[in-house]
Amino acid sequence: MILNTELEYKGNMFPAKIVSYQKHIDTLVFTTENNVILHVTVQRDSVLRFRYTTTGIFENDFSYAISRHASRGYNFLEVSEDDDHYIITTSKLICHVSKLDLRVAIYDVKDNSLICEDELGFHWEESYEFGGDVVKMSKTAQPGESYYGLGDKPVDNNLKGKRFENWVTDSYAYGRDTDPIYKTIPFYTALHNKKSYGIFFDNTFRTFFDFCHERRNITSFWAHGGEMNYYFIYGPEMSDVVVNYTDLTGKPHEMPALWTLGYHQCKWSYYPESNVKAIAAKFRELQIPCDAIYLDIDYMDGFRCFTWNKEHFPDPKRMVKELADDGFKTIVIIDPGIKIDMEYSVFKEGLDNDYFCKRADGPYMKGKVWPGECYFPDFTNPKVREWWSNLFKELVEDIGVKGVWNDMNEPAVMDVPGKTFPNDVRHDYDGNRCSHRKAHNVYGMQMARATYQGLKKFSYPKRPFVITRAAYSGTQRYTSSWTGDNVATWDHLNIANLQAQRMCMSGFSFIGSDIGGFAEQPNGELYARWIQLGIFHPFCRTHSSGDHGEQEPWTFGTSVTDVVRKFIELRYQLLPYLYTAFWRYVEEGIPILKSLVLYDQADPHTHYRNDEFIFGEKMLVCPITGPNQQGRRMYFPQGDWFNLWTDEIVTGGQELWVDADLDSMPIFIKSGAMIPKYPIQQYVGEKEIDELLIDVYFKNGKESSQVYEDATDGYDYKKGRYSLRNFKLQGKENELIIQQHKSGKFMTTYKTFKLNIHGLPFKIKTIQIDNVETSFNDLNLNGDDNTLIIDKEFTELHIMA
Repeated sequence: MILNTELEYKGNMFPAKIVSYQKHIDTLVFTTENNVILHVTVQRDSVLRFRYTTTGIFENDFSYAISRHASRGYNFLEVSEDDDHYIITTSKLICHVSKLDLRVAIYDVKDNSLICEDELGFHWEESYEFGGDVVKMSKTAQPGESYYGLGDKPVDNNLKGKRFENWVTDSYAYGRDTDPIYKTIPFYTALHNKKSYGIFFDNTFRTFFDFCHERRNITSFWAHGGEMNYYFIYGPEMSDVVVNYTDLTGKPHEMPALWTLGYHQCKWSYYPESNVKAIAAKFRELQIPCDAIYLDIDYMDGFRCFTWNKEHFPDPKRMVKELADDGFKTIVIIDPGIKIDMEYSVFKEGLDNDYFCKRADGPYMKGKVWPGECYFPDFTNPKVREWWSNLFKELVEDIGVKGVWNDMNEPAVMDVPGKTFPNDVRHDYDGNRCSHRKAHNVYGMQMARATYQGLKKFSYPKRPFVITRAAYSGTQRYTSSWTGDNVATWDHLNIANLQAQRMCMSGFSFIGSDIGGFAEQPNGELYARWIQLGIFHPFCRTHSSGDHGEQEPWTFGTSVTDVVRKFIELRYQLLPYLYTAFWRYVEEGIPILKSLVLYDQADPHTHYRNDEFIFGEKMLVCPITGPNQQGRRMYFPQGDWFNLWTDEIVTGGQELWVDADLDSMPIFIKSGAMIPKYPIQQYVGEKEIDELLIDVYFKNGKESSQVYEDATDGYDYKKGRYSLRNFKLQGKENELIIQQHKSGKFMTTYKTFKLNIHGLPFKIKTIQIDNVETSFNDLNLNGDDNTLIIDKEFTELHIMA
C-alpha cells in the first residue's frame, strides 16, 4: 500500500572513497565504494580527459565534437600514490586524485604551481522525470582568474561574474546579454598568474556555466543529463589552449576557396531574376568589388527546399551562368523543414524511407515554419545525411550554385513554446538512440555536415562552401557561420565585434555578422562603420531583412558609398594576407582574429579589453563603435605599431587617442611585418596577378612573416601544389636584411615582388641580392626612395645605408 505520493528529493550526491585503481595503457580507472567510476585518459601531455559514471557502467563512448584526426600520444606517464592521493604525472602536468572523494587538483610540472582544483568536484542529482542524472562539477577560482570563450555569447570578452546556458535557440533581434542564442560551444579558457588552461565539457544536453556568479570564488558547470565528461587542456599560453582545443574538435577539412573571402551581398530577398541582375549590374557599374550574391527563401516554389519559383526564376541555370560570367557566385538558402505535400518529391522520398523525426509514441514531429506545416529530417541518422547530401545534385552540379546557407537549423519551429522541438522527439544519434534533450544542440551541426557532404561531392573538383546558423563544438570542420539575426544599432556593432573575437577564441574562425544589421535600418554612418569592422571578419557579408528598407553599399548617398568602396577594396587588397591567416588556421588551428588577451596574456591591461583585436598576426584593428565620432581612445599592446594611413609609429603598452573620420578607422601594422597585397579586383580571378606588392614595415630587431598561395580553389594544394614563403626580417640602424625560404610546388603567375619599405631610418646606398651588389636604379622603377622591384626567387636581400 502506497500512501505517500510526494517525490523524494535526495539532493546532491557525491563519490565515496576509492576502493580500486587500474591502469589500461593511457586510461586510469578509479572505482569508489558507492560505484562511481572515474576514467582519467591521458590524451596528450597537456590534455587530460575526465569521465565519470554513477552506475558503474559507461554508455557508448561517442562524440560528434571530437575529431578523428585529433592528436593523441604523450612523452611521459607515471602513476604513484601517497596516503591521500593517486598522482598522475606527464611531461607537462601533475594530477592529484583524492582517495577520499575523487576530487582533482592539477599542477604545472615545471614549478609545481596550482593550475586548477575541484571545490566540491563531481556531484550529481538523480532526475526522476527523465531518468539519469543532472551532472555537476564545481572548481575553486584562483585569485585574479579570468574566463573567456563559450562561442557566440553577446557579452564582453571576460566572462567573470556571469552565468550562461547552452541550448541552441533561434533568437531573432537578440540583444546584449540575451542567453541562450544560436550556438552551443561548451569550451572556456581560464587565465591566472600568467598561466592559461581550458575546459571543454563535451555534453550535448542543456548545459550551464557559472563563472563566480552565484558564489564569488567558485566556477561550476552542469548538464541536465548525460555524463560528466570534460577535457582539461593546459597551455600555459592561452594561444596553445585554443590551438589544442581546435585540434581536439577539428580544424576545417579544407582551405576555403579564395572567392569565399571576398565581399558577399545578401537580403531577404532578392527576387525576381531582374532584381538580382540589377543588383549585380549596379556593383559592377559603381566598381564596388563583390564575389557572391545570395537568394533567400523566395527563390523557392512555396518555400519548398530544392525547388525554384519558375515565375520569378524561369531559367535558373542560365541566370546562374550569366551571373558567373560577371564574377558573381550564386549562394542559396536551404532550411530543414520539408513541407507536408504528397506531390513534393523531397517530402515523398523522406516519408517513404522513414527519414523524418518522430515523437516518442510514433507520430511524426510536425511543426510550422516558412512553408507551413513541415516534417523534419533526422540528420543524426547517417542514412538521412547521405540522402540529404544527394539532394544537392541538381542545385550544385546541374544549375551551378556555388554555396549553400543553412538557416533555421536550431531547429526553429514557429508558434510553439520554446521555439523548437519538444523533448520527446526521438533521434538515431548515429546508432545511439536518444531524445531531443540530447540531440537538440547537435541537430544544426549534423544538418550542416550533411550539406557539406553534398557540396563536397557535387562541387568537385572545386571546394565546397557552406554557412550555418546553428552549431555545436566541431562544426568548424564543415562550415562557416554568422552571428544570426542581429539589429541595426550601434550596440549591435559592438556585439558583432565581441562575438567574432569570441568565436575565434572558441575554435571557430570562419565567422562574420550581418553587416549593417538584419533587423531594422541603419543610417549611412552606422553602415559605413560596420563595413569597416566587417572587412576584418573572415566571413564578410551584408544581409538584411528587406521589409526594413534597402541595405546595398550605394543606399546611403555618394559619400558613404565612397567610404564603403574604399574599405571593400582594402579587403580585396589584403586577400593574400587573410588567405595566409586562414592557412595557419586550417594547418595549425591558430585563430584568425585574436582578442588582445589572446595576443598578450602577460599584459594585465589586455584582460578586460573588448574593442581592439589582432587580424591575422600583424594587424591591430579597433572599430569606431559610436555615432558622430572623429576618433577614439584605444590600447596598444607591447611593441611598435605603424599607422596604416600615416606611417606614424606608436609605442605599445599604453592607451592613446587615434583620429578617425568617417573615411578612416584605427588600423595599425606591427613593426617588422611584411604584408602581402593583391591589386584591387572586382571579383577574385578578374585579374591575373602579375606582381605581388609587399608592404615592409621596418623594425630595429627581428620579425618573421609568411605568404601562403595556391590555385585559390580545388585540391591540388593537398598534393604539394602550394607556395609558402617564409620571410625573416632583421633591421639595424644602418641596414635591413630580408631572407626568404620558399616551399611547395605551386608556381605563382607573378615573377616579381614590389617592396614598399615603411619607416626606413636611413637613405639607401647599397643593395645586395643573394650576395651580388645591385644598382638601386635597376630595382627602383618608380623613383620612390623606398620602393624596390625584385625577383620573387631571391633568398637574401641586404639593404644598407
